[in-house]
Amino acid sequence: MKLIALQALVAAVEDGSLRSASRRIQLSQPALTKMIRELESELGAALLTRTTLGVAPTPQGQILYERAKKVSKELGSAVDEISQLSGRMQGDLSIGAVPLAVMLLIPEALRTFSREFPEINLRISEELYFEQLERLRRGDVQVAVGGIPKGLASGEFAIEPLIETAMVVVVRKGSPLQKAKSLKDLADAKWVYTGNSKDEGYAKTLYEMHDLSPPHVGALVNSTLTLLSLVSAGDFVGLMPAQIAQSPVASQFISIVPIKEKALPLTVGAIVRSDMVVSPAVKHFIKHLHRSAHQAAMLSL
Repeated sequence: MKLIALQALVAAVEDGSLRSASRRIQLSQPALTKMIRELESELGAALLTRTTLGVAPTPQGQILYERAKKVSKELGSAVDEISQLSGRMQGDLSIGAVPLAVMLLIPEALRTFSREFPEINLRISEELYFEQLERLRRGDVQVAVGGIPKGLASGEFAIEPLIETAMVVVVRKGSPLQKAKSLKDLADAKWVYTGNSKDEGYAKTLYEMHDLSPPHVGALVNSTLTLLSLVSAGDFVGLMPAQIAQSPVASQFISIVPIKEKALPLTVGAIVRSDMVVSPAVKHFIKHLHRSAHQAAMLSL
């Protein structure tokens, strides 16, 4: 099974057209078609089926496509890392970041990193840390910058702490809930949980930290923008990093509730998979994140 044949299949599935796929990998259409037929003969199964719009994978083709895509990606990463170890800093670097990191750390880190390594192509995706960890596991990103949850398996991930923050309670500006003095006063409110299920999230952690039963789940979201939208437009309660809640944009719509309990502390850090070789590009980017975190900490004094 040849790598170029697998690349031909990946291109055909993603483009949905043999003609487009042949242009993408710079082969003639007859040559590409021949490679895919040889794959089908080798496996004893049809991999593509013709449709009115072009081609689509069969169930067997979808299985091979998913594996071939991973192989192609891993080989591309290997080529980049070998080049970087030889002193040629080039290739792609994918980063996942929480909104707080995008606001406080990523801009400065990107500015200085891109200036030092202009041939590294950076891709930033913004998401909550729950999804970041899944993307790290799948290999979709090489480093995640986000909150470090309690109980994170040390054997699975390696962590570089960067900056400390606090998750504060927020409600709609002018909401009657703004007068609450304690978490007990908000126990019956509709809380917005962030995460993949009602059994996880910062709200649950905050209440348990103060020996209280977790509050009612009013909504379950997986983005800070959705959290901000729900809290600012209705009688929901949520938790946000203090820096975001106090920002000029957010503070127009939400208010921090001055409860007596201590806010939920959170460490934001860089997270990589322990079972992966950390590339020179990732190591350098984490150094730039540390510089950015130090600068942010100095500005907050």
